[in-house]
Amino acid sequence: MWPYPKVLAHRGGGTLAPENTLAGFRTGLQHGYRAAEFDVMLTRDEVPILMHDPRRGRTLPGEGLIAETDWAVLRELDAGAWLDASFAGERLCTLEQGLDFCLEHGIWMNVEIKPAAAAHARRTGELAAQAVAQRFAGVSLQASLPVLSSFSFEALMAAKETAPDLPRGFLVDVIPDDWEARLAQLQAVALHTSHKNLTPALAGQVKAAGYGLFCYTVNDPARAAEIRGWGVDAFCTDRIDLIPADAW
Repeated sequence: MWPYPKVLAHRGGGTLAPENTLAGFRTGLQHGYRAAEFDVMLTRDEVPILMHDPRRGRTLPGEGLIAETDWAVLRELDAGAWLDASFAGERLCTLEQGLDFCLEHGIWMNVEIKPAAAAHARRTGELAAQAVAQRFAGVSLQASLPVLSSFSFEALMAAKETAPDLPRGFLVDVIPDDWEARLAQLQAVALHTSHKNLTPALAGQVKAAGYGLFCYTVNDPARAAEIRGWGVDAFCTDRIDLIPADAW
């Protein structure tokens, strides 16, 4: 039900490096992590890039929406100085660049499709799935394939239609009553959910239904051990300095 790595670096390198950057992946590698979760969003000119926030201001200088800015502009911005001066000059990367880096270094990926707005859901799902499928054409080993996840049901359905052979995980904050029907419609392999809203009973229901169960974002080793006892298969963490990559 879960042939993939069990502990993932959140957004590439957790809180130790600028999120969704190559520096993040490098930092994860330095801490023994060969599995990472990261976010994918579209620019105005429909370039899939690694990005979490729909607007500039937190991890990128200036103002404006990512979906209303071309890649030629975004690629010139400093994506590292916000965290620490040692990362000044770090740039955003495209999904293709991120995929290439992870493939080169043997990093397994949970690719979260992150539409900037509902209107971009289908297109984001399509282009993200297309890029991943192209990089993994001919790979039949299930455990090697990235899992595509998203809070957007529409984006995941578009990904399913575009690249049906790629595994999918439906991402939710609170597990809805119709979770099983949604997973079936998506032909998903797993449910991804916040550990904060998970209970032993809900975890048992997901596992009994035959699905993988993934949690975000677990930063306490004791909590990780607790949810593992409930049957959780894997989780991502910001504290790659505190939780070993082989903790499970």
